[in-house]
Amino acid sequence: MARPRKPLLNTDRIVETARRLVDAEGLPAVSTRRLAAELGVSGPSLYNHFRTKDEILEAVADSVSAQVDLSMFEDGREWRTALHDWAVSYRAALLDHPNIVPVLAQGPGRRPAGLRLADAVYGGMVAAGWPPAQATSIGALMRYFVMGSALGSFAGGFVDDASAYDPADYPHLGQAHRLAEQQEKIDERAFETGLTALLEGLARQYERLRRIA
Repeated sequence: MARPRKPLLNTDRIVETARRLVDAEGLPAVSTRRLAAELGVSGPSLYNHFRTKDEILEAVADSVSAQVDLSMFEDGREWRTALHDWAVSYRAALLDHPNIVPVLAQGPGRRPAGLRLADAVYGGMVAAGWPPAQATSIGALMRYFVMGSALGSFAGGFVDDASAYDPADYPHLGQAHRLAEQQEKIDERAFETGLTALLEGLARQYERLRRIA
C-alpha cells in the first residue's frame, strides 16, 4: 500500500484541534487521550510533537497571540494611535478565545508569538521617546487592562430578573435587569472608555517627560 502523501499528524493540526476544544469546553477538556481521540490517532503519537499537555496549551496560547495585529508599530502610526489599535486587536483575539486567557495571563514565557508581541509594544514605545522603564510599565499596564476586559462581561454578570434588585436594598439598580440584553454594547463602550482614559493619562505623562527632557 502506498504511503499517504501528507502526514496524518503534525503540530499545526494538534494545536488547531486543541484550540477548538478549549474554545468549546474550556481548559479541562484538553488531555492527550481526548486529543488523540479527536485526531483519530493513538495517544503516544502525540508525544512525537509535544511532551506534555502543558506544552500543548502553551502552543494554543501562542497561536492566539499570533492573531494579534502588530503592524501599527511598524507603519509610522503615532504612539497613542498604535497603542489604541493594538489594544483593540489584542482584545478581539482574546474575545474569540476567552478560555485560553488564564494561560496567556501567566506571561509570554518562551512562546515566540507572545515574545514578538511584547517586543513590538516595548520597541514602539521606546522609539516614540518613552524611557525604557516607562515603556515596560506601559506594556504591563496595557496587558492588565486588555486581559481584564476579556476575562468576563460586566453587563453579563447581572441577571435579567427585575425582582433581584429590590429598590429597598439597591436603590440605584432599578434598570440593572436590562444590562444583560445589551451586554456587547455596554462592554464595548466600557472598554473604549477605559482605553481612552488610559491613553489620555499616558499622553499627559509623555508631555511632562518631554518638557523635562
